[in-house]
Amino acid sequence: MTPTGPSMNVSTTGKRSVLISGASVSGPALAYWLHRSGCAVTVVEKAGALRDGGHPIDIRGTATEVVRRMGILPQLRDAHIDTRRCIFLDADGSEVASLTPRAVAGGAEGQDLEVRRGDLAAILHARVRDDVEFLFGDSIATLDPSGQGVDVTFRSGRRRTFDLVVGADGLHSHTRESLFGPEGQFHRYLGHCFALFTMPNTLGLSREVTVWNAPGKTAALYAVGDSGELHAFLNFHRPQPPVDALRDPDAQRDLVATAFAGAGWEVPRMVDAMRDADDLFFDTAGQIRMPRWSSGRVALVGDAAYAPSFLTGQGSSLALVGAYMLANALASHRDHTAAFAGYERGLREFVAVNQALVDNGAATLLPTTAGALEQRNTMLRDLGTMPSAPARPAHSALALPEFAPVP
Repeated sequence: MTPTGPSMNVSTTGKRSVLISGASVSGPALAYWLHRSGCAVTVVEKAGALRDGGHPIDIRGTATEVVRRMGILPQLRDAHIDTRRCIFLDADGSEVASLTPRAVAGGAEGQDLEVRRGDLAAILHARVRDDVEFLFGDSIATLDPSGQGVDVTFRSGRRRTFDLVVGADGLHSHTRESLFGPEGQFHRYLGHCFALFTMPNTLGLSREVTVWNAPGKTAALYAVGDSGELHAFLNFHRPQPPVDALRDPDAQRDLVATAFAGAGWEVPRMVDAMRDADDLFFDTAGQIRMPRWSSGRVALVGDAAYAPSFLTGQGSSLALVGAYMLANALASHRDHTAAFAGYERGLREFVAVNQALVDNGAATLLPTTAGALEQRNTMLRDLGTMPSAPARPAHSALALPEFAPVP
């Protein structure tokens, strides 16, 4: 376990002590706002250090205002990837359309941001590392809510008590499972499995994403800047989730290879690269939908509470906005029960609207039948021949309240 930042003796600080599980996006963002409101914050992260690199993610709409208020918007603008075109290919590798990202995904040019996930995590961590205690290489083993706090036993053996605990530990949240039960009751499977990995950029791609489709299958190569590395994506339709393969990397590789057997374009080379990749990430496309996001003194934020899936393009944005809204509610109410209720009341509709974007994303990126693919291709061709239209929103907006003063 590697602690960084100030050591918090929660029994003597006199501040509300909060443990956050997860140091990706929502965790450090929440830590920033909680520290600002006067809390003593500890963030525990099972990885031994921040994860660098990672696939590109979007920061859009209301989330852009959150990062502006955090003072990190200039750094994120510097890290902006600036993808310049999206090329869509048919099953035989022929070009269907070449479009700007804004034409495909919507949003306002010059306002929405796209950065590597690792860059966002590093910028967030740098913003709070001097004010917040970080425990890397550790995680929560057990939670025992008591009348006056939450007794936490860490996997390292350390034991501490906190006033509140927040699970910011992602789609497969251990915190959520500990308090609310198995993931299956909250997970909405969307009918797709995907593999993410990196491979050499032997095609000379630059600042572009190329998407190949056949019915029920999608392959994409993402060139971030002029890097010699490509982010590769292989997705296939499957009516039921492959439960047995989710914890077996060899089975995952076999499953993907079987799904793409006989595919054209660069797909065979991608499958070979996946076999050798040391950074393969395999999962199912899904959402988390819960009737409530808190239990007693423990709450959830980001993907742990309301993962929208990559098909919405809103995962990181929801994480940032959710962190702000939760911290603001806690700053507004000393009573955690009232704070958690206010957090849900202020964010539920925003989450619901953004989760509903999944159908638009699936229709554009992952058509499952020949008819749906042809309909999608016709739409893309029409976009390529239409004159430039005013920016259309890629998401719903939420009027952020001014951050509450320290009570």
